[in-house]
Amino acid sequence: MRHRKSPKSRKNPQNRNPFRVKYYLGQDFGQLLQVRLKISPKYRKYSQKYRNVKCASYLGQDYGQLLQECRRSGALFRDPAFPPAAASLGFRELGPGSAKTRGVEWRRPTELCPRPQFIVDGATRTDICQGALGDCWLLAAIASLTLNEALLHRVVPHGQSFQQGYAGIFHFQIWQFGEWLDVVVDDFLPTKDGKLLFVHSAEGSEFWSALLEKAYAKVNGCYEALSGGSTSEGFEDFTGGVTEWFDLRRPPADLYQIILKALERGSLLGCSIDITSAFDMEAVTFKKLVKGHAYSVTGARQIPYRGQALELIRMRNPWGEVEWTGAWSDGSAEWHAVEPALRQQLMVRMEDGEFWMSFRDFLREFTRLEICNLTPDALQSRKFRKWNTRLYDGTWRRGSTAGGCRNYPATFWINPQFKIQLDEVDDARDEDGGREPGCSFLLALMQKHRRRERRYGKDMETIGFAVYEVPPEYVGRSGVHLKREFFLANASRARSEQFINLREVSTRFRLPPGEYIVVPSTFEPNKEGDFVLRVFSEKKAGTEEMDDKIQATLPDEKVLRESEIDENFKQLFKQLAGPDLEISVTELQTILNRIIAKHKDLRTKGFSLESCRSMVNLMDKDGNGKLGLVEFNVLWNRIRNYLSIFRKFDLDKSGSISAYELRLALEAAGYRLNKRLHELLITRYAEPDLALDFDSFVCCLVRLETMFRFFQAMDVDQDGVVTFDLLQWLQLTMFA
Repeated sequence: MRHRKSPKSRKNPQNRNPFRVKYYLGQDFGQLLQVRLKISPKYRKYSQKYRNVKCASYLGQDYGQLLQECRRSGALFRDPAFPPAAASLGFRELGPGSAKTRGVEWRRPTELCPRPQFIVDGATRTDICQGALGDCWLLAAIASLTLNEALLHRVVPHGQSFQQGYAGIFHFQIWQFGEWLDVVVDDFLPTKDGKLLFVHSAEGSEFWSALLEKAYAKVNGCYEALSGGSTSEGFEDFTGGVTEWFDLRRPPADLYQIILKALERGSLLGCSIDITSAFDMEAVTFKKLVKGHAYSVTGARQIPYRGQALELIRMRNPWGEVEWTGAWSDGSAEWHAVEPALRQQLMVRMEDGEFWMSFRDFLREFTRLEICNLTPDALQSRKFRKWNTRLYDGTWRRGSTAGGCRNYPATFWINPQFKIQLDEVDDARDEDGGREPGCSFLLALMQKHRRRERRYGKDMETIGFAVYEVPPEYVGRSGVHLKREFFLANASRARSEQFINLREVSTRFRLPPGEYIVVPSTFEPNKEGDFVLRVFSEKKAGTEEMDDKIQATLPDEKVLRESEIDENFKQLFKQLAGPDLEISVTELQTILNRIIAKHKDLRTKGFSLESCRSMVNLMDKDGNGKLGLVEFNVLWNRIRNYLSIFRKFDLDKSGSISAYELRLALEAAGYRLNKRLHELLITRYAEPDLALDFDSFVCCLVRLETMFRFFQAMDVDQDGVVTFDLLQWLQLTMFA
């Protein structure tokens, strides 16, 4: 299993509709007061197109309501959720009191220039100049966004201005983990010496890009959280699309055609040069390319050159001032051999920081290309088709669902599992080259909220996934979580190209019709996190999360009458219970701890008073808070059975069982529980080292068995549903 670190990361530390949109912080664009601005018909068309798309207000902040309140009161908006304060800047290098934040002042654009503008003559790449923040990856994505007006105005809604209706409030729409959020910000921006500290326009009077950067910082917790990353993050958060990666050391033969098609269809493209050490970060090569730096691909053109067709590609450096100086750079000798009219056509739209280079040099100089597909099949199909898309939320939790990759066979099987049913093969295409019929689909695994958690010392986990063919005996079945034996005996049919510490890993596959299991995981076990798995299929495909159905196969528990109980046990009970012939909570604690002390092979801290109280409450049928002979006999037999199971699954003879062994032990005891219940049991009963002592194991099984039996007794029609009155509910919850 390959484990690869991302250069950028090395430096810096239920199923739902994936196109459902929320308003970030509750700011509803639909309620926005209409500000009549002079805008182009195309701008108005895009605005109208997106105005009716449902979008969630982030943190409950409704843009329309806030705007009206500000206008009514005459006060400019000040955002309490992301205030102009030190905490909004960062936590370490940009943290309160740090050297980089000394002298920083938050100012509104109206304080920085006499006539600030939101957007002037449309958004262009020169509106995006990098400041003192290492977010070139984000700026490369924003720069690419300006090449597609429809996408831009999905993210940057129209009707915003520093003149008509100005109230110090702006909003942007950002995609996050399957839903669109409407994000409100005030227009306080961090400045130093009277200039914007972070992103700014070349002219200095246009502020849409600085405010968009602020909205993105708000979603991710602070500005510093944006330092270092992959352009694909920005691509996806501005489009809801999915990114594919190309290793330029091993490019596909038709990569240039792929790039041309991507540009024609408005896909966003970014590239970078991998670094080999921390010293390489932002090092400038001999020909003025910056290592570890995100570039945008802004164009491609095949031109006649000295009797041959030459492939050129146009790049942009968000820094602006550092440009390629090799062949086909500005003013290079190669341009003299190009017909003047064509030369003028290619050079007329060049911006500062933008340059041409040959495609051959591009492959030689750069190492990675990212293409964010607005429709993932657009690059490989000749007619436009939409993919069928499903999205699932999932979690990795220590001891229950965080099993690590295939290198850890003892725990890999506990990871979440998802089934894909591929029935329809792809349409015939010329480029298939006689291959066997297959079903194309794309998997994208994205970890959630990792930037927001950087201030707590967390960063991107190393993630990936594997794909397995469903065994014949499980085809067509739901509610089945494949176990360890299956993965030990079967190799994967496909997998992500590598495990890497990026926010998302995605891979395109083409497999024969059938059913497949996708197992997303972190590289190492016990790494916690939340994730989103997106499945894009060319044809309709069935998908579902695989999880065991909750059920219990309990042995017939014969409750003996007193006359049927063994005389030796009766004598033992009399000795233990005392004159009242009832065992109280404290007496039960004494009894169990005396017994367990004789078993030197068991790890235990002893049964606590609370554990014993729980057992008495669960077993006490007559409600007197004590156990009689019959009740104690039932508990005694259960504990003997639990001890047998405990020893069987204490595989390393440590006197305890691990959280992973617990799952197997529960199945041996007759229980099938879903992943949510396993998470709860581990949280409730496991020690910090994820092991369960014998006393915790007993308490866990006593509670499980009692609750199942209680439910089964009340489920008289066996439909899986019971109805409680208030007294029954209180009895169950207060004394269980």
